[in-house]
Amino acid sequence: MARRCIAHLDMDAFYVSVELRRRPELRGQPVIVAGTSPRGVVTTASYEARRYGVGSAMPAARARRLCPDGVYLPPDFPYYRAASREVMDLVRASAPAVEVIGLDEAYLDLTGEPEPVPRMRRLTESIETRTTLQCSIGIGPSKLVAKVASDAEKPRGFVVLTREQARERFAAAPCGLVPGIGPKTAERLRAAGLHTLGRLADAPAEELAAAFGARLGPALQARARFEDDAPVTQERKVISESRETTFDVDISDPRELEAALHELVAKLCDGLVGQRRRGRTIGIKVRLDDFSTHTRARTLAEAVASADRVGPVALDLLRRFDAPRPVRLLGVRVAGLEPASNADVEQLAFAV
Repeated sequence: MARRCIAHLDMDAFYVSVELRRRPELRGQPVIVAGTSPRGVVTTASYEARRYGVGSAMPAARARRLCPDGVYLPPDFPYYRAASREVMDLVRASAPAVEVIGLDEAYLDLTGEPEPVPRMRRLTESIETRTTLQCSIGIGPSKLVAKVASDAEKPRGFVVLTREQARERFAAAPCGLVPGIGPKTAERLRAAGLHTLGRLADAPAEELAAAFGARLGPALQARARFEDDAPVTQERKVISESRETTFDVDISDPRELEAALHELVAKLCDGLVGQRRRGRTIGIKVRLDDFSTHTRARTLAEAVASADRVGPVALDLLRRFDAPRPVRLLGVRVAGLEPASNADVEQLAFAV
């Protein structure tokens, strides 16, 4: 059996780079794509802006304090999706199995393919020539190694690592470097004296199991050792669809919350009907002004997608929750999605 060979492609500062295609006069300047509302967040920032400490998911207000002379642009997702299709068409033509993640990254399974490294070199050149956009690529024996490698030398990085080389190269890196170890878990690891991937990889298994449980402890150590056999799946099964909004001002009035929920349900159900999908589980998400997040859900006997079926359930969940504090964010979700038949779609189109 051929040794696994996986590549991870990650576009460099994708949204900003796409914006610079139509605004080339902004090249070299600190450019930040961010929401314009008082509670907007940074979608991405150019590498010039990152030198000021601006990063993705940062509140836009903080970014403006860090980089007051930056160029701030509102996100234009239809434009980004069009650019993504250009890139991913080239990516899909470069490997027999491709798993696209969002708009700006993808895994490619190159196992058994001739000359995988030169092939990926050609892909980066093709993307840059045909779209003017740049990317970074990591290549390794697993998705985990490839993912970390692609981020190691951005922008325009090209890193090829074995599992052993990855362990050695990133041994001194914090545990949160690898996917699968989030901020809260990384903090728990630091509290246990496991500050680096190397320390975690070499920790006694019984101590990890005692501190993190018989399942989580070994799983964390496997991540630190870059042990991963997850397959590249050509189609990611979407099992839920949601819509949410962050309010400019916290809302206490139940009538305002219900009106906002009504709009979210309408948008969500329009999308479900257009995608010919329906689901059995309806849920809401409520984030209060103290940043605590609460969810409520209910599973129905049959799958639904129309606003007149989803709305009453979501509304009842919201009323039963009875927010004890002002609400910062509100969301609605339909999960357990399945395809709708042609007859279902016709009925749903009239119901929405």
